[in-house]
Amino acid sequence: MKIRGISGLLFAVCMTVLVLIELFPLVWLFDFSLLKSGDFFGSSILKWPNPPMWKNYADAFKGAHITMLFFNSLLVSFLSIVIIVALSITMGYAFTRMRWKLRNTFFALIMVGMIIPIYATLLPNFILFKQAGILNSYLSLILPYAAFAIPVSMFIITGFLETIPKALEEAAIMDGLGVPGMIYRIILPLLKPAIATVAVLAFLSCWNEFIMAVTYIDKDSLRTLPFAIVYFMGQYSSNYGAQFAVLAIIAIPSIVIYLIFTDQITRGITAGAVKG
Repeated sequence: MKIRGISGLLFAVCMTVLVLIELFPLVWLFDFSLLKSGDFFGSSILKWPNPPMWKNYADAFKGAHITMLFFNSLLVSFLSIVIIVALSITMGYAFTRMRWKLRNTFFALIMVGMIIPIYATLLPNFILFKQAGILNSYLSLILPYAAFAIPVSMFIITGFLETIPKALEEAAIMDGLGVPGMIYRIILPLLKPAIATVAVLAFLSCWNEFIMAVTYIDKDSLRTLPFAIVYFMGQYSSNYGAQFAVLAIIAIPSIVIYLIFTDQITRGITAGAVKG
């Protein structure tokens, strides 16, 4: 009993330390978002805001058009997620339930996309988008966002599909359902945890992306939220308080969505670990 008590205590201590380590960057971010610009320099890792500079958030909304950039990011992320989820489900179903030539070859080619760095295609995509005339449009962000998220999303979907008994689909076919109806009525309800996982992961990658958004979009009216940091960068000085406020504003939706869908994400990622 003593050994179990000691091991349980050590486990609790280790978990507490890990939680504190994971939460520290968020605490640090929100702490610095309330500091004056002159308080950022020093040896202290954390500083108590005295007084809290809520003006940093007001400056962020006023100087960076946060509302407009927020809705731009929301639109790009939403359209990207719709494309990612739709293609991942249909492709995953085709690879796990249908038998056709070169199935394994095409599956392997798609999975290769997981090892290609997204920014390795920055310049080639820029040239292609310029020739296609889609620079300075939402499409120039949605296409690469969806393309690079589909491999890992389809991997999660296929892993979850492998856990669904085929007897359910056979019974649906006997009842007269076709493939589209079977996917809509049988597969989609069972895929909710995997869909939530794919959607959240896609949202996090699209919402926080900066390099492509800066490279492909040159119109202020089409900028996404991460670009707001640039508005407070100067040649000789920067408004650090407003920059940290912008980072905090960017982080809040990601934190909220992740907390809401934590259970679904866990189920979606671990579902494919045990087949059957």
